[in-house]
Amino acid sequence: MDWTTPLRPILRAGESLLDRVLCVIGAVGFSQLPEFIQQYLQRLGGRLDEARRQLAQFEAVAAQSKLTLVEFIERTGQNTDASVARLAGVMHDAVTRVDSLAAADTAIRNASLWEKPFVFFSHLDPAIVRATWDIYRPAVPTTAEGLVYAGLGVATMLALYHGGVKYPLIVVARTRAARRQSYRAPARAGLPK
Repeated sequence: MDWTTPLRPILRAGESLLDRVLCVIGAVGFSQLPEFIQQYLQRLGGRLDEARRQLAQFEAVAAQSKLTLVEFIERTGQNTDASVARLAGVMHDAVTRVDSLAAADTAIRNASLWEKPFVFFSHLDPAIVRATWDIYRPAVPTTAEGLVYAGLGVATMLALYHGGVKYPLIVVARTRAARRQSYRAPARAGLPK
């Protein structure tokens, strides 16, 4: 009897427990991505609303002067007073910011379940990510998207465990057992039968 025989039931129970723990870690971990994206979208929407409010103020001043915003920016930029001329850059940046935030918001919200992480990462605003992360609270989303990502987390963790840990250990154990077996039964070549 091998010395590991009494340990096998304990090892199986431990391996089964590890398997389940990894499934839970994968499900909870992966389900955080849609939750983080959702909280990021809330902050993105708030910044977009504020940028639009600021832009609307510039548009209102331009309209009072019977100019389009583009004309108002051009005239302001041509002002001989340098401090007033710099305001043209501020207005231009506000237009660019609204366009950028609106494009990111639309792209992320309209992305399919499978595209969303890639679209999210391609439209990241580092300042919004930091602000979201600072107040982020993990949650288990109860949406279909959260369920799909939780399932992907389970599958990924199981694949990593079985393919990267369990199977290689089995191969090593079998190789060592075969090597031990070959040492125990030396070749009997040349001995009479």
